[in-house]
Amino acid sequence: MADYSDTFDEALAAREAAKLPVPDDVQDAVRTLLRWAGEDPDREGLLDTPKRVARAWKEYCEGYDENPAIHLARTFEEVGGYDELVLLKDIPFHSHCEHHMAPIIGKASIAYMPTDRVVGISKLARVLHGYARRLQVQERLTAEVAQCIWDNLKPHGVAVIIEASHSCMTARGVRTPGVGMTTSRLLGCFLDDPLSRKEVLSLMGY
Repeated sequence: MADYSDTFDEALAAREAAKLPVPDDVQDAVRTLLRWAGEDPDREGLLDTPKRVARAWKEYCEGYDENPAIHLARTFEEVGGYDELVLLKDIPFHSHCEHHMAPIIGKASIAYMPTDRVVGISKLARVLHGYARRLQVQERLTAEVAQCIWDNLKPHGVAVIIEASHSCMTARGVRTPGVGMTTSRLLGCFLDDPLSRKEVLSLMGY
């Protein structure tokens, strides 16, 4: 029977080597936090935790390394004359509160009324994730997503509604689980025209 242990060990070593290097001062910062919380960063279970935490936070905040508007650069004009509402509902996302760096878990509905061009629907989700993967407050996240679509697609209107649960409230502080927060931003026809606003909110389920 073939012995794959050497191959496996080599693959594992290569994967470890390819991981993002973590500066010593970042690891020391995590160790300091562990000590302050009452833990011993030198015990076996926590030896690699500083690197893991640092890499996790680099991933949580990878939105700082991209401009979400780039996802809206490619548009399509051949849509058979379609000029009605485009809506992507219940897009799941996660972010982190800038006040306590605690998780924000939620969903967003994003709609726009195109003029003469549309964008691939996955790009709306990418714009959301680009802003969500930063330290955030929900109000700003809602406004940033809406403004990005408004500025880059030049539609007749944009509507963004976000519902989320904030761990800074559910797991600490007032410790009130099951509470959700809703924010919205309406631009263009969805703000100015009552019928358009009624239509988009109804299709979003509000």
